Amino acid sequence: MLSAAIFIAGCQSAYYASMEKLGIEKRDIMVDRVEGARDEQEDAKETFADALEAFTAMTSYDGGDLEKAYKKVKDAYEDSVSAAEDVSNQIDKVESVAEALFAEWTQELDSYQSASLRRSSEQSLRETRSKYNEMIRKMRAAEASMLPVLELFEDQVLYLKHNLNARAIAALDVEVQQIQQRVGVLVKQMEASITEANTFISQL
Repeated sequence: MLSAAIFIAGCQSAYYASMEKLGIEKRDIMVDRVEGARDEQEDAKETFADALEAFTAMTSYDGGDLEKAYKKVKDAYEDSVSAAEDVSNQIDKVESVAEALFAEWTQELDSYQSASLRRSSEQSLRETRSKYNEMIRKMRAAEASMLPVLELFEDQVLYLKHNLNARAIAALDVEVQQIQQRVGVLVKQMEASITEANTFISQL
């Protein structure tokens, strides 16, 4: 496990070094990845809202092809799982480049000859790290808010899979109300995280 982590870190270092040779600094990569995380959260927010709509429509079933309706719900759940994974992966990428950027910045403080410039850079580092910590905290909170919704979605899909009839669908109505509440929390967390990402990008 440790050797794998070292290997990954080595690959990341090589990647950043190759980018710098092309004139692309870690700060540029950081902005790009934060924008990527923000966009993935926007997509996830829409995907979860679409899934909620599919589940709600299922509870309003009044005849027709049950199997087709179930497939739509199942697909919506799978899309939500995929969206959640994309968000997590992108946040991990943000953390990776942030760690490299702050480590490099800290190390290079010792290269200053001017004490005043060093102090100014050190202050800027502290402020940037503080803003980053607030942003990543909100990103992880948004990420965490997806899990309870996914669990509820999965329960509904499994229940419908084994009880695909009108009575089973009627029983889901109360569960959908709980999903609506959870998705409401998720949307608020996502929007707070997206706003924080935009603020961080504008100030970096």
